[in-house]
Amino acid sequence: MTTQTMDIMERAEMLPIDMKLELIERLLGSISATSQDVEEAWKEEVERRIDEVESGDLTLIPGEEVFARMRERYRK
Repeated sequence: MTTQTMDIMERAEMLPIDMKLELIERLLGSISATSQDVEEAWKEEVERRIDEVESGDLTLIPGEEVFARMRERYRK
């Protein structure tokens, strides 16, 4: 890591949380030219899942059962 990059990182760490979040969004936006496409794809996926639930095509599992299964599966 260059000295300039380390300086930027140190300055970023001192920012308040709201400014850090804004910085993160801007940085991600600068490397993700297709963020609009990704957002649209997520919207479509959410709508698809809502339709599945509302139509009854999907069997829902209570959260307590899901977490119990996870605890059992990943117990060490």
